[in-house]
Amino acid sequence: MTTLAAPARHRLFDLPGGRVHAVEQGEGPLVLLLHGFPESWYAWRHQLPALAAAGYRAVAVDARGYGRSSRPEGSEAYRALALTGELVALVRALGEERAVLAGHDWGATLAGQAGLLRPEVFRAVALLGVPYTPPGGPRPSEVFASMGGEEEFYVPFLQRPGAEAEMERDVRGWLAGFYATLSGRSGSVPPGPFFVPRGHAMRERFVTGPLPSWLGEDVLDFYAAEFERTGFGGALARYRVMDRDWEDLAAWEGEPLRQPSLFLAGREDASLAWLSDAVDAFPHTLPGLRGTHLLDDCGHWVQQERPEEVNTLLLEWLADVES
Repeated sequence: MTTLAAPARHRLFDLPGGRVHAVEQGEGPLVLLLHGFPESWYAWRHQLPALAAAGYRAVAVDARGYGRSSRPEGSEAYRALALTGELVALVRALGEERAVLAGHDWGATLAGQAGLLRPEVFRAVALLGVPYTPPGGPRPSEVFASMGGEEEFYVPFLQRPGAEAEMERDVRGWLAGFYATLSGRSGSVPPGPFFVPRGHAMRERFVTGPLPSWLGEDVLDFYAAEFERTGFGGALARYRVMDRDWEDLAAWEGEPLRQPSLFLAGREDASLAWLSDAVDAFPHTLPGLRGTHLLDDCGHWVQQERPEEVNTLLLEWLADVES
């Protein structure tokens, strides 16, 4: 039986690595919600009250570099080892010893890395949009450099110093185009925004037209105001440390994520086209997998595009984890 949850509250934590802003709602087992690029805690606005009403303590975090959390200069502070340590410190600051992680996009990548590095703290992991890939394999920069052909794959494009200038010239317009292009039923056609003609802008591949139904003007206003204030440098730092993460995590090469896990994605998520091998490998890489769900007519922003279905699936999985 669900109950009405108390209102969400904003909290600031002064941790060894800097300030962390989070939005908390509910009481019960701790669930940390980690967002992706280019978002904020607000990406989980539909899940906070649903989790709280079901008896969980839901905490949506502004990632380092975003929102009201610290934005260190340079990229070294954004390595997976540092961010995992910050998540452990946050769990302790919340007065807890263990937590469930749910992450979307870059948040899913970090959730998988943190679960691998600190399984005694992070007892279960839900991945949205981006599947788990064990550390190892070729150096990421070498892989991405080979993917573009005559064009440039979006990761090296975003890793380049100054890539944020394209976004910051028209924050609201860039965000609107990026969100719409990666939404379900966007009309985007391959290669979409993931391959950039050399010497051109990513936004040249964005779709135009009305905003998708999940992206109201008020939602776009919120995100635009955040990035107008912070810029995109901190948000892009995670792209710029991928080779360092590859080096840092070499000792865990090929290691599966053994905790109870869940994978949710939109069937129309364009990123699944180049991440399909990672999904196919789940029997080996996610031995604790409790379910894989691809939602029809849904793109990359799964928990915002299809909040009720995502809430139902998350709560069913959490109940299974707790049983």
